[in-house]
Amino acid sequence: MERKKASDFPQELLNLFDKYVHGDIERRDFLEGAKRFAVGGVTVAALYESLKPNYAWAQQVPKDDPRIKADVVTIDSPLGNGNIKGVFARPAKIVGKLPTVIVIHENRGLNPYIEDVARRFAAANFIAFAPDGLTSAGGYPGDDEKGGKLFQGVDRAKMTEDFIAVAKWLKSHKDGNGKLGSVGFCFGGGITNTLAVRLGSDLNAGAPFYGGQPKAEDVPKIKAPLMLHYAGNDARVNAGWPPYEEALKANKVPYTAYIYEGTNHGFHNDTTPRYDEAAAKLAWQRTLEHFNKYLRA
Repeated sequence: MERKKASDFPQELLNLFDKYVHGDIERRDFLEGAKRFAVGGVTVAALYESLKPNYAWAQQVPKDDPRIKADVVTIDSPLGNGNIKGVFARPAKIVGKLPTVIVIHENRGLNPYIEDVARRFAAANFIAFAPDGLTSAGGYPGDDEKGGKLFQGVDRAKMTEDFIAVAKWLKSHKDGNGKLGSVGFCFGGGITNTLAVRLGSDLNAGAPFYGGQPKAEDVPKIKAPLMLHYAGNDARVNAGWPPYEEALKANKVPYTAYIYEGTNHGFHNDTTPRYDEAAAKLAWQRTLEHFNKYLRA
């Protein structure tokens, strides 16, 4: 399939697809709303297919890359769903103690894009774990639409406890240096903010990408320095940023925030037309610098 960019689509159509992806409308509502954009011989079905992720594009660090070691590991989660599986990625040759990073997926489970992000951290000399919040529902089913439906059926509070169990396991890993970072995308960005609240000083750095913000009354619990990435065209998530920033300032939480103008929600995900290469690479480099600053001994 030809790779398209966000600029190939009307912003209204991208916004409509964003509503569908985040469960605000049903697929049939998206298809109905997309009809007015189906012009010049392009069908609604073709528009839908072109906006969906193509995971053939999702590999910057192959699974068999000799620089890293990556496999599936199960972590006990007694306060959550009992246990949670995920991709555990680390350098093939670990020298000294390394910082650890939990990588949290979007609202459809551990898809190939997020697995690749974990491997990218391993290639950058971090120990990373990308948990699958759908473990209790049988795991990511290999399809985002099915994953999104399964996601809606998982107890959100228990899923959060699963992620906390992973974070604690990572922080105390024998090859780790005792410092933990969290990065997340979309839903995972919101979970990174939640971990900052729940873990307090046990989280050493956070980098949420276009994530939902915590309640203002919870912000005093945050001790980790945050680097927040937002998409300029993401009105839905950005609406919560001004009060969050106000609370961060009021509680003297160290933070840096970037709004990448002209980009859409999901701009870091290199499997969809919303991917913005320049913004994604810049945000990734900034995130690595943030984690290197606060997580290296």
